[in-house]
Amino acid sequence: MTRETVLSNARIVLEDKILDGTLVLRDGLIADISEGSSAQGEDMEGDFLLPGLVELHTDHLEAHYSPRPGVRWGLTAAIQSHDAQVVTSGITTVFDCLRMGSDEDGGFEKGEMRAMASAIAEAQNEDRLRAEHLIHLRCEVSTDNVLEHYAEFENDPMVRLVSLMDHAPGQRQFQTLEQYILYYKKKRGLTDDEFDAFCKRQQDLSARYAKPHRDAIAASCAARNISVASHDDATLEHVEEAIGYGIRLAEFPTSFEAAKASHGAGMSVLMGAPNIVRGKSHSGNIAARDLADMGVLDVLSSDYVPFSLMHAPFILADEGMELPKAINMVSTTPARTVGLDDRGAIAKGLRADLARVRRPSGVPVVRSVWRQGRRVA
Repeated sequence: MTRETVLSNARIVLEDKILDGTLVLRDGLIADISEGSSAQGEDMEGDFLLPGLVELHTDHLEAHYSPRPGVRWGLTAAIQSHDAQVVTSGITTVFDCLRMGSDEDGGFEKGEMRAMASAIAEAQNEDRLRAEHLIHLRCEVSTDNVLEHYAEFENDPMVRLVSLMDHAPGQRQFQTLEQYILYYKKKRGLTDDEFDAFCKRQQDLSARYAKPHRDAIAASCAARNISVASHDDATLEHVEEAIGYGIRLAEFPTSFEAAKASHGAGMSVLMGAPNIVRGKSHSGNIAARDLADMGVLDVLSSDYVPFSLMHAPFILADEGMELPKAINMVSTTPARTVGLDDRGAIAKGLRADLARVRRPSGVPVVRSVWRQGRRVA
C-alpha cells in the first residue's frame, strides 16, 4: 500500500537555495518538489523544511548512561532518553560515540561499550528509536587496551566511523600544560607531585602505544571500508599523517594551520556546534566561527549539546552565510563524508528525512520531524 504525505506552503531549504513550495513524500522517499502551494496536504504555515540533520560525533549518550561518577543507568532507558533529545533537535541520523580504551583518565571497562552497541541494535530492531543510530568508535590510541575493546566490534555492521585520538599531555588538544592542568589537575584536585606523575604515565603510554595502535586500527578500517577521522590535529605533520591513513574527516583541529591544510587535502573539517553557539571553544582552542570566515569549515557536530546542531547554522546565517550553505554543514556534507548518499539533502529519490522549523527570531523551534516519511516528532 502506497504511503504518501504532502507538505505545502513551506520554505524548502535545498542545497543551493530556498524554495517556497510543496513536498510530496511517498513510501519513505522524496517523490516530488514543486514551487508554490498546494490545496492538498498539511499546511507548513511558511515554516522551513530542512533535511534531517546528520550527527557524526556526539558524546551525549555517555551522559545518559553514566549521569554521575560511578553511576550506570539502564542501557535501554539511557538510549531512549538520548534518542528523544536527539530527534526533537531535528537529528534523524546519529552516530553514537562509544569510547574504546580505558585508563586512569577514565573510560569504560571492556564489554561495557559492546553491551551498549548491542542494546542500541536491539532497541532499533524493536522500533523503540525515532532517529537512525549508527556507531562511531572513539579510539584512544595511547591506551594499552584499545585494541581489545576495538576487537569486540570487528563484525558489527553498525560501525561506520572510527576516530583516532590521543589526549596525552603535549599531544593534539593538549599541546600546552596550561590546558591540561585545567582539565586534569584542578578537576581532580591533584598535588604537584601527583600531577607530574600522572603526566609522565600518560606521555609514556602515548610514546609506546599511539603509533602502532593508529596503524592497526586504520588498516582494519581500510579493509572494512569504514570511514576514519583524525582528532585534534595541530600541526602540518599531523595532517600529513592523516593523509597517509586515508582519513576523510578532520575532527576539531586545534590550529588554523591544521584546519586549512586538512581542508585543502580534501578532508571535511568538523568543529563543534557549541563552539559556534558560545563563540569560542570550551577547551580554549580555535573558534569555529573563525574557520567559517576562512572558508575551511565543512561539518558541524553537536558534540555535547544535541540542540546546538540546529541552532548553530542559523547563527552562521545571521552573520552573513547563506542559510543553505550553513544547513549543508549539518546535513549534506556529513552524510557524504561517511558515504551515506541516500540522505542529507532534500532531493527527489532521497530519504524523506525532514525537520520542520520555525524561527521568528533567536533560537529556532523544531515543530515536526519525519524519518523515511514517517512522523517521529
